[in-house]
Amino acid sequence: MKTPRSVIVYALSMAIAPAWAQDHSHHNAPPPEPKAAATHDHATTDHAVHQTPAVDHSAMGHAMPQEAPSQEAPIEPVPPVTDADRAAAFPDIAHGMHHAPERNSFVVFDRLEAMDLDHGRGEAWEAQAWIGSDLNRLWLRSEGEREHGHTEAADLEVLYGRSVSAWWDVVAGVKHDFKPGKSRDWAAFGVQGLAPYKFEVSATAYVGESGATAATVEAEYEVLLTNRLILQPRVEVEAFGKDDPARGIGSGLSTVEAGLRLRYEFTRQFAPYVGVAWERAYGGTADLRRDEGETVEDTRLVAGVRFWF
Repeated sequence: MKTPRSVIVYALSMAIAPAWAQDHSHHNAPPPEPKAAATHDHATTDHAVHQTPAVDHSAMGHAMPQEAPSQEAPIEPVPPVTDADRAAAFPDIAHGMHHAPERNSFVVFDRLEAMDLDHGRGEAWEAQAWIGSDLNRLWLRSEGEREHGHTEAADLEVLYGRSVSAWWDVVAGVKHDFKPGKSRDWAAFGVQGLAPYKFEVSATAYVGESGATAATVEAEYEVLLTNRLILQPRVEVEAFGKDDPARGIGSGLSTVEAGLRLRYEFTRQFAPYVGVAWERAYGGTADLRRDEGETVEDTRLVAGVRFWF
């Protein structure tokens, strides 16, 4: 006799129902009842019980970061400056300088100009050149003037120059005067370089025949009005130790010449200029000029070009 399928299904379901109910009873269990909120009497509660115990991080291998050191307070009053402080702030640049061993050269016509005279026109020049290294150089210097087609003054100097500091050279050599009067030779000694505040300075003493002596000091400065427009003041002073009537020279302060020239540098090597030059004779030189019917003081308009290579 076969058992109906429905009876078998019913029997199996009754057999497994208790085990399934036991495993999944927690899904249908009601949530636990909330605990009654504890009342805290701040007057009587011991808060130490509720504080979290301190953790020793060093024992756990976690070192706490250290605070940055505080900056030291400035020293007051400021201590006086010592020689050691000055030496550290302004080192001697002359020591340890590297000097190029190769030979170089430079030629500059600082003045090549025409000037307006009382009767006609004149010309003047001032040029210098050197060849050598940073330490040792051979210098050539020349200047002169022409008036009414005649050379009134001209000279040439051949000098050896030795660098004695970052800004100064000592020079020694010979000078030959072609004009005025009979030609004359001089021994020359001097210095040239860049003075403080960027003044170009040249000071030279001369010793000639029969105990004749002379000295010349030149100074000039460049004022940059723009990158290319430059104003150049210039002063030259001459003095002689003895009278030399044949050349129109008296002892003492002889002449002072000052000029103001404004140039425009189309290139750094080529710059035309215009300006004004003033000259005044003093002492015995002024007396000799008066005797010859010449002017003691003269102001001239000049125009020329400055170039170098």
